[in-house]
Amino acid sequence: MSAAKLTLKLEKSAIARAKTYAKAHRTSLSKMVETYFTEISTGSVTETKSHISPKVRTLSGILKNKNLDYKKELTAILSKKHGIG
Repeated sequence: MSAAKLTLKLEKSAIARAKTYAKAHRTSLSKMVETYFTEISTGSVTETKSHISPKVRTLSGILKNKNLDYKKELTAILSKKHGIG
């Protein structure tokens, strides 16, 4: 494989975060970009939804009441289950 130079214009903060990530994962920015380009161009990048199990996916949107206090509901259910209160 022959390498070619590529110049990109990015926000300084994005570059700084990418450098920190690369260092922490013992890789280079060039390798990260090459891997990303390869993944998106070959379709090997999977969508986030594919990482969600089918069982969890079926539960998505089941709660219609957006103002539900889940902590209060969970406390009530667990109290009832364990005979408290």
